[in-house]
Amino acid sequence: MMIWVFLGVLFFFLFLGVPVVFSMLMSAVAMMLVMGIFDPQIVTQQLVNGANNFPLMAIPFFILAGEIMNAGGISRRVVHFATTLVGHIRGGLGYVTIIAGVIFAGLSGSAVADTAALGAILIPMMAARGYDIRRASGLVASSGIIAPIIPPSIPLIMYGVIGGVSITQLFMAGIVPGLLFAVGLIFAWYFVAKRGNYEKMEKASGKERLRALGQAVWALFLPFIIIVGLRGGIFTPTEAAVIACVYALLISLTVYRGDLKIKALPEVLVASAKTTGVVMFLAAAALVTSWVITVAQIPAELVSFLTGLTESPVVLLLIIMVFLLMVGVVMDMTPAILIFTPVLLPAVTALGIDPVYFGILMVINLCIGLITPPVGTVLYVACGISKISIIEITKGIWPFLLVQVTVLFLLVLFPQLVTVPLEWLTQ
Repeated sequence: MMIWVFLGVLFFFLFLGVPVVFSMLMSAVAMMLVMGIFDPQIVTQQLVNGANNFPLMAIPFFILAGEIMNAGGISRRVVHFATTLVGHIRGGLGYVTIIAGVIFAGLSGSAVADTAALGAILIPMMAARGYDIRRASGLVASSGIIAPIIPPSIPLIMYGVIGGVSITQLFMAGIVPGLLFAVGLIFAWYFVAKRGNYEKMEKASGKERLRALGQAVWALFLPFIIIVGLRGGIFTPTEAAVIACVYALLISLTVYRGDLKIKALPEVLVASAKTTGVVMFLAAAALVTSWVITVAQIPAELVSFLTGLTESPVVLLLIIMVFLLMVGVVMDMTPAILIFTPVLLPAVTALGIDPVYFGILMVINLCIGLITPPVGTVLYVACGISKISIIEITKGIWPFLLVQVTVLFLLVLFPQLVTVPLEWLTQ
């Protein structure tokens, strides 16, 4: 019964247009009232405890690192390096978009930030060379959602905090699925470019490639530092976020001089603080709701219901993936992770499914929701840059969306694609 109280109140307020964070709190209060345990002090205490969480400190630092890198001209240098590698191939700017998307994913961990950075540089370039603007915008959006999968990933941090799952293991587990997303996009773009007969760029010389590598190498070194440091146990994810932030600031002010000025830092800090405030408030409210969900024994109700449907872990995952795909259509990624992790995670672990593996599937699934209308935030970012309608970009994105859904279900059917690399990376 309590699960219907939770979902009913939550979606009632969401449909009224109440912000997600307050809808979550109202659903928690409603459940407490039904159970007869409502106490404002408990709500306040859990809200404070939710924000007072050491692993969550990684989020503001990774957000700040991403803002510094975008302001410091790192994005432009990465795109230029990728262009020298594959720009001369037919449809080369599409491949540049995918390669740059993977590199950006290892720098910021935010799909919206990466899409904005990629789109601002590459969509005008592709439009000027006669690319189909709908396909170009769709590819940029699809490449942008690789960011929350490859470490550092802000959604994986939130899932780890809410679910009590190792963030380091989640980071390591996200590498191969993120690369599979990129490979799938390359295949899809190959067929799109073949039909589009796009103009080729002039092939860069070896000297030009080396020069571009020299300009981008400092940015390319950051994901390497994070992955090696986490795998070697040198630092925690939170410490990795601080290192990323300091590193981005140092190379922006010293190596890439000229793009980021000291006087521009307050604006970067304010932008980071605004984003951080939203995310941290959501996380705190989610931990209040999570506590009430646990007290109400909603996970036990869900386990009983799902095991009545099937005892097969694969069938259960397929059911949950279809459900989450529908959730992603109507709800943004961050609140969906915060709301459904405490509900679904106990159910899947009861059937012996690895919580790290499930976390990767959940984040990938909800990433796809970021490029599906009507709520796909990444889709709207790409629309704003390309100045086309949501209908037009939806027409352009479907080949890439289809490939990414296929990759998701391949990961469900073949969990070894996640678990085997994870074992090797965490040895």
